[in-house]
Amino acid sequence: MPTQLRLLMSYGQNTRGSSKPVETGKEYTVDITDTGRSGDGIARIQGFIIFIKSAKAGDKNVKIKINSVGSRFATAEVLAGSTEPT
Repeated sequence: MPTQLRLLMSYGQNTRGSSKPVETGKEYTVDITDTGRSGDGIARIQGFIIFIKSAKAGDKNVKIKINSVGSRFATAEVLAGSTEPT
């Protein structure tokens, strides 16, 4: 096996055939569990990290819309009126 392929497989970066659990433009309901360095809320769907602007740790049942999906994380925005008080 070529070294480059072995390295990609060992770090889980061989994404052939795998798909992300979220899609750009789709809406999801999540719980915000953490806060990122820049202050964005962090949620996870099937372990995949989503950074959400204007969300804070502890927010529950937040409706979000995915803005972009990268190889390791996605970014999203909160849909108006979708958070429950913490």
